[in-house]
Amino acid sequence: MFTFSAVTSYLMDIVFNIEIVMLIVGLYRIMLSDPGFVRCDSSYHEMPVRSPLNEDEAHIEELEPSTHPTQQESHAEEGLIVRRGRYCKYCDAYVNGFDHHCPAFGNCIGEKNHFFFVLLLIGFVISEASYVACASQFAARFQTIDEVKRVTSASRSLAISTMLFSLFQVLWQVVFIMWHVYCACFNIKTDEWINWKTYPEFQVQIISDAGLPQTDLQFKNPYDKGILRNLKEFLTAKG
Repeated sequence: MFTFSAVTSYLMDIVFNIEIVMLIVGLYRIMLSDPGFVRCDSSYHEMPVRSPLNEDEAHIEELEPSTHPTQQESHAEEGLIVRRGRYCKYCDAYVNGFDHHCPAFGNCIGEKNHFFFVLLLIGFVISEASYVACASQFAARFQTIDEVKRVTSASRSLAISTMLFSLFQVLWQVVFIMWHVYCACFNIKTDEWINWKTYPEFQVQIISDAGLPQTDLQFKNPYDKGILRNLKEFLTAKG
């Protein structure tokens, strides 16, 4: 474990190490957790998923009809439930509420672990900010260049370099957290935002004055129910 007990308070040292332990546990959990996989065979890998425009109209969404109706029916009979399911090529599976595939964790972020993913990001920011505070105190306290203090001087250089790295991590992770909070407030997924032109439910065709449809498409989020309802849905997603 890291320790800055020589220059920081004993309580700060304990809190920082507890944060590290919690992050390790959180990483282990999110790397092995089920993000909301929908188990289906390879015949569904390239099949688009239809989602209702309003949850009041339907509570269960099914895969759109394909050239294999008998297989579709068999999966429906087995109780296959897809809620805004998208296909992840890395995990080779559909994921309910798919947001993105996180290469850092080697797992998808979906309906069941999206909230926990945001909590883990916040934990990273808090831990890294704590490290920056401890490392800055350490570097400020040991500024000697005395020959007797060569080891301390090397430790100070290491503390400064890792402090700068942690500070950079905090900056981009805060932006990342803000993005996911925005997505939660407006009930939109990262994948849907980036690839909305491939999902029909997000497309509104612009009609010209002459009454002829134009080729341009306008984005419209059919899942936005207002910030409060969106946040409630995000926080109460089954994990």
